[in-house]
Amino acid sequence: MTEIHRSIDVVLVGFGWTGAILAHELTAEGLQVLALERGGWRDTPTDFPTTHAPDELRYYWRHEMFQETAQETQTFRNRRGQTALPIRRWGSYLPGVGVGGAGVHWNGQTFRFLPSDFLARSHNQERYGALPDDMTVQDYPVTYDELEPHFDRFEKLCGICGQAGNLQGDLRPGGNPFEGWRSNEYPNPPMEMTFSQDRFKASARDMGLNPFPAPSANMSRAYTNPLGVRMAPCTYCGFCEKFGCGNYSKASPQTTILPVVMQQSNFRLRTHCDVLHVNKDRDNTRATGVTYIDAHGQLHEQPAQIVILCGYQLSNTRLMMLSGIGEIYDPATGQGQLGRNYTYQVMSGVDVFFDDAFTNEYIGAGALGMVVDDYNGDNFDHSGLGFIGGAYIACWTTHARPIESQPVPEGTPEWGSEWKRALQQNFLRHTSLSVHGASMAHRENYLDLDPTYKDRYGRPLMRMTYDFTANDRRLSEHITPVAAQIARGMGGREIKVNALDAHYDIWPYQTTHNTGGTIMGETPADSVVNRYLQSWELHNLFVMGAGVFPQNAGYNPTATVAALAYWSAHAIRTQYLRAPGPLVQV
Repeated sequence: MTEIHRSIDVVLVGFGWTGAILAHELTAEGLQVLALERGGWRDTPTDFPTTHAPDELRYYWRHEMFQETAQETQTFRNRRGQTALPIRRWGSYLPGVGVGGAGVHWNGQTFRFLPSDFLARSHNQERYGALPDDMTVQDYPVTYDELEPHFDRFEKLCGICGQAGNLQGDLRPGGNPFEGWRSNEYPNPPMEMTFSQDRFKASARDMGLNPFPAPSANMSRAYTNPLGVRMAPCTYCGFCEKFGCGNYSKASPQTTILPVVMQQSNFRLRTHCDVLHVNKDRDNTRATGVTYIDAHGQLHEQPAQIVILCGYQLSNTRLMMLSGIGEIYDPATGQGQLGRNYTYQVMSGVDVFFDDAFTNEYIGAGALGMVVDDYNGDNFDHSGLGFIGGAYIACWTTHARPIESQPVPEGTPEWGSEWKRALQQNFLRHTSLSVHGASMAHRENYLDLDPTYKDRYGRPLMRMTYDFTANDRRLSEHITPVAAQIARGMGGREIKVNALDAHYDIWPYQTTHNTGGTIMGETPADSVVNRYLQSWELHNLFVMGAGVFPQNAGYNPTATVAALAYWSAHAIRTQYLRAPGPLVQV
């Protein structure tokens, strides 16, 4: 029998970055807020103290912080006509689970999107002409100027370290000259660079490029954020991505905002509660709450006045599909919005091997890097190139964790004594450059429900249909050689180019930047949610996360996800609570 609870003002589904931000904003408004998290509670002293936080076998290889594929996974195929198969072990991306979500195990690379990234269709068409029919790229219904205060707020919450390049329209030396205007300098100075970043910076400058220190959520010094929560200086241990930080040095929900949210008397959290569907009224105009199952198999119904989906992009999209909210996209007809414009990230790289210098890459941090943005977004002329979008090129020193990191030169055997000798010779004399490219929406890349495979509750799994497009390949073929040229200028013995594969492969790790599926737009005919992340179909349902991106820019998405969460929370506080109903009339 389903246990029915008393109605509450707001129920949050998922409790990572966006859940924590919405909880803080709406409890401050005096609302009773409940968060439902399918994983467990996690905190620094109990779950990743310094005594076992750097356990590579436990966290990297055995995936302790990630979803269990035996309980829920996705199926994957490259194109329509193929049979999608279940992902049995995570590889290309790593969905988090538990309080804090992926915000616990991220690197902390915290970029703002460019102003032109929010105008990807109109800006590019105005400059280069009509886009191909199969590119379903569209503008965001919100501008960089509107989001700027919310970017600023997230950076202060996290204590982002960096150097402004455009402070209130004044271009500053040493920062990113291409970035959008900033109302304030970064809260903290950049991190200390190492040998590899210094070589990268010198080589890039020799080429006439504009290197700048990467914006980092790893602390360059002790910091107290506006909520009064303190963080400690980073020790450059290199256990950031795929790990929790035991030093309180990486911004995460646990180290920035949860200590405040968890003290609010009008906030409650229930863990190990897996939401099965969003409930609707008979008229299909309002969400009435959610139904979830707890760790003991007990079903619960939680009525609520407002429902906010704060899970991972793939989870939010699937939950809306399973709840019958919106029409699932059909690539054959182009009808339906839910699952449309799934995008990812276009990655390549270059390894550099030295003879005369030790790089000591094990001394690092998740966002310790030097970056050039000259080939990102529309920072360069794309005329005649056959693609839009771009990529940043960065030299990161994030880790040299021995199970994961085994750099060897081109032509080295994949096993045996020769491989061991090569690894021994190069482990401390290696660095790498990353090309982090945009992913433009295409009508054949999408999400829907798998017709065959089901989860432990008998519900269809999410099916992903995705492959690199012609735009992706041309982008990578144009920019990866620039990275190789920078690499050659760094003075190493040799380089190894790791080009984009011909087809997307679900196995090798690339990035956890899945976007799209619940995209935002101007009308119900082009999107799932409006400019305030409010469902077009159910006015008291809001959807957070990178699923609302119409396409993905050439940056890490977390700052934009957070800025949109603050933007949506502001609209709920100042508009929706005063007059519940659609915030955008069409």
